[in-house]
Amino acid sequence: MKNKISVVCRITLLIFSVGMFSFSHATGTKAQPNIVILVADDWGFSDVGAFGSEIATPNIDNLAKQGLKFSNFHVAASCSPTRAMLLTGVDNHRNGMGNMPETMPFEHQGKPGYKGTLNDDAVTLATMLKDNGYHTYITGKWHLGKEPGELPPQRGFERSFIQADSGSDNWENRPYIFLYDKAYWFEQGKPATLPEDYYSSKFIVDKAIDYIATDKKNGKPFFAYLGFQANHIPVQAPRSFIDKYQGVYKDGWTALRTARRNRAAEMGLIPKDTEMVTMASTANWDTLSPEQKKYDARRMEVYAAMAEAMDYHVGRFVEHLKQTGEFDNTVFVFLSDNGAEPTDPYKILSVKLWLYMNYTNDFDRLGDKGAYDAIGPSWASAAASPLSTYKFFAGEGGLRTPLIISGVPNMKKDQISSTFAHVTDIVPTLLDIAGIKPHDDHYQGKTVEPMVGNSMLPLLQGKSMRVHSADQAIGYELSGNAALFKGDYKLLKNLGPVGDSQWHLYNIANDPGEVHDLQQGMPQLFQSMKNDYDNYARANHVLPMPAGYNYITQGQLYAVHHVLIPKLKASLPKILFGLFVLISGLFLIRRRKRNTTIPKKS
Repeated sequence: MKNKISVVCRITLLIFSVGMFSFSHATGTKAQPNIVILVADDWGFSDVGAFGSEIATPNIDNLAKQGLKFSNFHVAASCSPTRAMLLTGVDNHRNGMGNMPETMPFEHQGKPGYKGTLNDDAVTLATMLKDNGYHTYITGKWHLGKEPGELPPQRGFERSFIQADSGSDNWENRPYIFLYDKAYWFEQGKPATLPEDYYSSKFIVDKAIDYIATDKKNGKPFFAYLGFQANHIPVQAPRSFIDKYQGVYKDGWTALRTARRNRAAEMGLIPKDTEMVTMASTANWDTLSPEQKKYDARRMEVYAAMAEAMDYHVGRFVEHLKQTGEFDNTVFVFLSDNGAEPTDPYKILSVKLWLYMNYTNDFDRLGDKGAYDAIGPSWASAAASPLSTYKFFAGEGGLRTPLIISGVPNMKKDQISSTFAHVTDIVPTLLDIAGIKPHDDHYQGKTVEPMVGNSMLPLLQGKSMRVHSADQAIGYELSGNAALFKGDYKLLKNLGPVGDSQWHLYNIANDPGEVHDLQQGMPQLFQSMKNDYDNYARANHVLPMPAGYNYITQGQLYAVHHVLIPKLKASLPKILFGLFVLISGLFLIRRRKRNTTIPKKS
């Protein structure tokens, strides 16, 4: 009798265990890890301490020690195309982001792939995770559309507090440039206001912590996407962080570029003999006056402070997860959306006039509320050290950014991978980690754009040395600047003012600085890769740029069409009424004068 009872008990226990295992997978409980994506804005390749920077980023560096650093990771050269690929695993020309709306030529608008917002044919990571039992949250920068059907609640996010455009002020609820009539913030898809003590990095972390804490009791895993505004212009930071960097940049951008290159080489992130180009946009530090040097050094001090402030708040977020017992079950992905920002708004006349009416750039106020700072092309080149070019352009300085992944079960730790990886690889990687099968070209009965990236999980766990095969061609284009990657080689074309609009060939494994053009010595590979790029452009509906295109000029035209003209139209009735009153008044005055000058009859 006892044996029969024992058998019954074992069978019951087995059924219960199987049932609980099935339930955990069906409901997405702790069988699946939490997933956190931390997106820095406009950080150069060597802006992180773990990548050779003098900037203090201890919390991000600790994630690197617990995970894997990717030294050959690539994104798009501007924010929203990167973010669209990061969230879908689909090429930016297939997910609607063939270009940002602010820099899209009018001839491209509405053409296939050039919607300027994330289209409905690309399924987001948030949607797939939510459909498989995850809570999904986003805080911070979105920049993938601000119409009601384009906001995070319609793209798989349960809770969201986002900034919808390319950026905004970091201290106040106002736009950072005349591209926008106001700063568009939304919570759960509805217009939102900011708290009195708002500072962007602090607020983005506060909201993410609040969302996670709200849903913690039900035990489901979460996906949290934190889109920081650091270090997008305007460069602003708390005074306590700025003061730490006083005097650090007194030797200038060329010295900094060299120092960072040397540290990155010592760390094993780049070959020890890596050469660098000096860009034409880099000024000669030694020719500046003492006052100019002091001012420009201060601009970089504020930039460093903004990065450290972001890292500090990342530390607060990590500490919250540790205190709540979630840290050990969380996968972290840290990256920058593109290279460092070279644009100096004070060098563009129309922007300069707008800034003088809205901000100060006084030395003693830089970084503060009401002050405006940007580092310009010379410091941007140093931030990208040892790479060539920066944001907007297809050189390695625009496309290669730091990537750190940590928290993956059975992964390598405190190591570097130098294999080529791409932003479209992140979605399939995270799905693989969560045990979710990626879609092909169908999702929930609908035809969708297939993902083009590869899972990095085998590499993370030491089961593979590569993410992509040596013969896989991976194309890229944005605003006429283009590239094709194949194994260790890169085909590159940049438009002016940085490039010459011609194709060049580099081995970016041993020449990441893109110093030695190989097209003459390797004509067959050069032609083969040009053919590969042509195939990519045709398959993805890449459009040629109109003659004379310039992204800065196009941005100003965008402001005219989307801000100035609508404002004038809205003000037209008042203007006409004012003119009517003015003309009527002048008419009455003139008539009265005539009446007073006519002699009376005797």
